[in-house]
Amino acid sequence: MNQQAYYEDLKQLARQVRAEFGLQSPRVVESDLRRIYEKNGIVIDDWPYRLRNLRGAFICDELGTTVMLASGLPQDPKVFTMAHELKHFYRDRHLGISYCDQSNLGKTLEIGAEIFAAELLFPDKDFMTQMRLMRIGRNQCLPRTLVRLKQKTRTTLSYAGLAIKAERLGYAPSRSLTTIKTWRKFEEIYGVRAARVPTYSWR
Repeated sequence: MNQQAYYEDLKQLARQVRAEFGLQSPRVVESDLRRIYEKNGIVIDDWPYRLRNLRGAFICDELGTTVMLASGLPQDPKVFTMAHELKHFYRDRHLGISYCDQSNLGKTLEIGAEIFAAELLFPDKDFMTQMRLMRIGRNQCLPRTLVRLKQKTRTTLSYAGLAIKAERLGYAPSRSLTTIKTWRKFEEIYGVRAARVPTYSWR
């Protein structure tokens, strides 16, 4: 299987998991992931130690399957990390252990886990539907578009994840959104933070 086919297979897997567990909107929360983990016998271990850039780790051995999550992750990054590690459960158990931090995100297995997680939390089809409803065409997606989208859907997919999706699907020019690091400022500019129900944060 070539790389592109591998990534497409993972997106299809994510859609199957969504269907199996009745996930019908772009808002997937921690309790949804915990339900999937429980059904699959995956134990969550909150890792109390601070390791630079470490978000999570997947361990599968004779004692069972464990996902370690960095302690203190905000809600949205925690949900994304749980979704990321779930890909390792479905596809990489034979490897025994894998970890997710900034040093290995360029590896195919880890890129695949990021793609799986993004599709699990906010499927491409749903994203395109929202763009159509917002009357956003090719190369028309702006920072304020994603701020409005996140407010409207209350998705737990981060702005970084939404930006990647927007560019990849052709709704924004390459690197027009993925280079932005100040999404909180855009929220403040467009008056979202004061109006939002405070039930979620970032990935």
